[in-house]
Amino acid sequence: MNKEEIKNREKKLLEITGTFCAEKLDDEYCRLCEKLIKKLGRKRDVPFQRGKIEIWAAAVVYAIGSINFLFDKSFEPYMSAEQISEYFGTKNSTVSNKASQIKDLFKMWHFNPEFSTQYMAENNPFNNMVIVDGYIVPLNSIPEKYQKIVRQKRAEGRDIGFTTIPE
Repeated sequence: MNKEEIKNREKKLLEITGTFCAEKLDDEYCRLCEKLIKKLGRKRDVPFQRGKIEIWAAAVVYAIGSINFLFDKSFEPYMSAEQISEYFGTKNSTVSNKASQIKDLFKMWHFNPEFSTQYMAENNPFNNMVIVDGYIVPLNSIPEKYQKIVRQKRAEGRDIGFTTIPE
């Protein structure tokens, strides 16, 4: 498949997921799905160049949703994995497998800073933790000047762990 054909599939994938998110989820999910699709499209071996585009669309939504607790009824928005598969006319097991491949490819996990919703990023329980000498400790347990460094680095989108803290 040449670059133009891949770009056309990417465009189609963006349209399908955009429509789904507009109808069933929200703008934030739309932006996260778009970000993930574009990142997939930049891979050397573009994963979505093979297979049904509907499966890839469902898998993108599933991958983003699974790390943001979309399948948990206590969160908003809520949607089941089966509803995603039903919308796209795909099998849930196939979508789940593709989503796992995507998550493995980009090392996506719960509270992933790159693909988390704003709510998840703000409520990340690890926001107030830091690694010191290999131990995870509360951020407020280290000297204030180091707390400021950690907060500044995190605001810049970089994380920091200390190996030693000077006395």
